[in-house]
Amino acid sequence: MSNSSFSARDGAIVVTSIAAPNPVLRSLAEGAARCGLPFIVTGDTKSPAEFELDGCRYYGIAAQEATGLEYAALCPTRSYTRKNIAYLLAIREGVDWIAETDDDNFPRESFWEQRVRETSGDLTSAPSHPAWCNVYTRFSKKFVYPRGFPIELLHEAEPEWTVQEWSGAAPIQQGLADDNPDVDAIYRMLYPLPLVFDKRRPLVLDHGVWCPFNSQNTTFFREAFPLLYLPAHCSFRMTDIWRSYVAQRVMIECGWRLMFHEATVWQERNAHNLLRDFEDEIPGYLNNRRIVETLSALTLQPGVEAMGENLTACYQALVDLGVVGAAEMPLLAAWLQDLRNFAV
Repeated sequence: MSNSSFSARDGAIVVTSIAAPNPVLRSLAEGAARCGLPFIVTGDTKSPAEFELDGCRYYGIAAQEATGLEYAALCPTRSYTRKNIAYLLAIREGVDWIAETDDDNFPRESFWEQRVRETSGDLTSAPSHPAWCNVYTRFSKKFVYPRGFPIELLHEAEPEWTVQEWSGAAPIQQGLADDNPDVDAIYRMLYPLPLVFDKRRPLVLDHGVWCPFNSQNTTFFREAFPLLYLPAHCSFRMTDIWRSYVAQRVMIECGWRLMFHEATVWQERNAHNLLRDFEDEIPGYLNNRRIVETLSALTLQPGVEAMGENLTACYQALVDLGVVGAAEMPLLAAWLQDLRNFAV
């Protein structure tokens, strides 16, 4: 990131929410307006009937259905994946990047700094693949791990990492969140929070090095827009995590690397029932490692032009594995058709 100002068409800020305008949404709307950025929010059936917030382009269910998007006609209600419609609306406007977050993440001033595709950081490589890197331990001396990291690996010895300075294109960049970081229900029930991450150079994962990333503070640049897709027919607590696994697998064929950077938001977490979160996360506890092993074993086509075909192959593999429902495939096809309509 740099401190240069945005141009109006640089990017967009995207959220899905069922809340009325709250302090986080107001802060995001004010910051987006100041930077000349569209701030797009998609609602759901539980959203307030009236939603008015200056600096925000809000789409309720009826407005989403009126967009003409093929995906919007199929997307289930009462689903976090209504966010996919917000992505498509931003993409249709021709933006160069999309920064996504949630309605309980307050942006720091650094959140509004310019987002750049070409960046630098510490490239982490491993001698064998797949290798798991707990990125949170690189930003904290405390015991902590990201939601979606295989819990059976937490106390296993890590590989002998090779770390070197790196510069290049990072089309997907995950920012951390302070105070209430993205950890699973087990961690929340056993370990104290808040937690503030250390400030350090960005960490870049080499091909075959895996770590889940989430949808709370993540930037996608134009060439990676197809990888924004959130699956609907799986647990809500797993949708962005399993998306991240699919994205990392497809990124290998594109020659891209995933970057993690220091926190630019802090979270005042919405009310959650931790036992319900735990129940919804069980498919992840049981399958996260198996999913990555399955994706790693796939034979995919090289090149950016094969991204749609590779996405389809990855999600079909998750359907065959029994972790994503077969009804996902028509949704994914509609998503890809909308992107083709936008020439993405």
